[in-house]
Amino acid sequence: MGIRLHMSRTLLVTSALPYANGSIHLGHMVEHIQTDIWVRHQRMRGHTVYLICADDTHGTPVMLAAEAQGITPEQMIDKARREHMQDFAGFHIAHDLYYSTHSPETREYASEIYNRLKAAGLIRVRPIEQLYDPVRNMFLPDRFIKGECPRCHAKDQYGDNCEVCGASYAPTEMIDPVSVVSGARPVERTSEHHFFALGECETFLRQWTRSGTIPVEAANKLDEWFKSGLTDWDISRDKPYFGFEIPGAPDKFFYVWLDAPIGYIGTFKKLATDRGLDFDAFWEKDSSTELYHFIGKDILYFHSLFWPAMLESAGYRTPTQLFVHGFLTVNGQKMSKSRGSFITASNYLKHLDPEYLRYYYAAKLNASMDDIDLNLDDFVARVNSDLVGKYVNIASRTAGFITKRFEGVLATTLTETAVPLIHRFYAEAGAIADLYDAREYGKALREIMVLADAANQFVDGIKPWDLARDVARNDELQQVCTACLEIFRLLTLFLKPVLPVLAEKVEAFLDIPALSWSDAHAGAAMLGHHIKPYQHLITRVDPKKIEALVTASQETLIAETPAPSPAAPTLPPVADTIGIDDFSRIDLRVARIVAAEAVVEADKLLKLTLDIGVGQRTVFAGIKSAYTPEQLVGRLTVMVANLSPRKMRFGESQGMVLAAGDGTGLYLLSPDSGATPGLRIK
Repeated sequence: MGIRLHMSRTLLVTSALPYANGSIHLGHMVEHIQTDIWVRHQRMRGHTVYLICADDTHGTPVMLAAEAQGITPEQMIDKARREHMQDFAGFHIAHDLYYSTHSPETREYASEIYNRLKAAGLIRVRPIEQLYDPVRNMFLPDRFIKGECPRCHAKDQYGDNCEVCGASYAPTEMIDPVSVVSGARPVERTSEHHFFALGECETFLRQWTRSGTIPVEAANKLDEWFKSGLTDWDISRDKPYFGFEIPGAPDKFFYVWLDAPIGYIGTFKKLATDRGLDFDAFWEKDSSTELYHFIGKDILYFHSLFWPAMLESAGYRTPTQLFVHGFLTVNGQKMSKSRGSFITASNYLKHLDPEYLRYYYAAKLNASMDDIDLNLDDFVARVNSDLVGKYVNIASRTAGFITKRFEGVLATTLTETAVPLIHRFYAEAGAIADLYDAREYGKALREIMVLADAANQFVDGIKPWDLARDVARNDELQQVCTACLEIFRLLTLFLKPVLPVLAEKVEAFLDIPALSWSDAHAGAAMLGHHIKPYQHLITRVDPKKIEALVTASQETLIAETPAPSPAAPTLPPVADTIGIDDFSRIDLRVARIVAAEAVVEADKLLKLTLDIGVGQRTVFAGIKSAYTPEQLVGRLTVMVANLSPRKMRFGESQGMVLAAGDGTGLYLLSPDSGATPGLRIK
């Protein structure tokens, strides 16, 4: 089975927009590499594809960070964009345009969409109570408020959610709140805010999310939001704020999550203007073009509810599909600056070839929302084994004979012993292409490496170096090496979406036009063709370079660590004393975590299923920042077994697990090994 021909398609593809207040790191690169591989594959199929992205630039964090640096927000985001573009180019991400949401085009379409929503009766204005910093004269976003949790009384919690007990609450409910910006105690003030009536779009959204546009596992998650009811979405912020002012509402600004996705439209408008493309043909209601968003599961809610609801209500086309991926861990743990596993893109590029990482990520990626792990030892072993030992090895062991014995000219026929193997390659091309199309990159690479193994077995069995000792067998030697280089051409074609620069080097060495999927057939075989002398294509990964990268990442942390701020949170003082009778009322039990899963629509929560010896309990714990679900399953911990159940929008939490934190780290409490679920702690 070879490549099946498809009608040419026109696709617009985006990755999620990196925030301008931070460096690109290897977590970002999971998404951008995944996107780029898919785009390159589609282009090799003959489709027209435009890949766009932009920096997400608005919001209070950008405003405050620029102020701390003594520059304007515009200067800061311009610098960030240049750095981000350099990082993405270093990893060979083939953007047609990398732009900014702080653009006249995005301002234009944000205002237009808002006005259309308003005309449709979907904008509501009403007063809300907010916490206000009297020193800085500004309303405070939830993340810029810290205080005591109103539920479990844990200290030093953010203004929207408790990392200890997982409770969600309004900032105005917090006990002893403090502004992270100034250290002042906030006061409550009333302000008029603008809301998008998301609930009015529920019928459309229920249909849209079950139409194949998002993964089934994501649609199942969204059902929880539908069951609890879609509430109005606050789309405004008060000054001072870095963003776009709302039309007809002085001193009110669009919330960053309104104009950020509209940045996709604004960025494509810029590209369309620059290249003379028909902008309306891509964004009109019944467009025949296709629109794909690659996003992380942490921003699923915004892209699968708010974004399509705005587009549909404002008369624009909606996305064809959302491709949702999981998070990155390094050596099985959350990325950590202190361990040197929080690796920036620029630091990586100083030490290692970007195509090593492209290949390793591709080998781990699939179409699911599962997290992937960058295991640095496995990274070295896999790259060296697959790319050097299996793939490039085929050319390095055979090309020299063609140059030295035959003046660089390949045979006009293939050795008969190789024909069945080569035809197997032709036959597998369609299945491999389909796996790329389905974003099952890991499966595609496994199939490719099975073929590479078969090719190496062929080389080892026929031993061209032995043939070269007998001049009388020159014709056979030429045919054998020609067959090996034809196999190498096909492997290069199959790997080209993942390894574009290495593929270009091979195309130059073989002196052939740029490879596409239409070249995976016998008629394109390199018979009687002249090749150039073989030159070294790739080096093995040196483990010492991995060590240097980890060390450099730790040194970057030391260099970037600021002096402590007077307003920075400190460890809380010991609480007021209680009596032994008070303590004896708390039923602390050893529990085993039998299941754990991320709560996609919550930044900090994991859903834990706990065995406490006499049954199982479900607990929502705010420990996502410190642990992945895989790290927790099977682990023993301690829970408060007699805490009253609490209704949350994700379900009922039937207790609390115990953890310690100092504002910079979070540590789940565990009993000694040997403890059994259900034991009461005394």
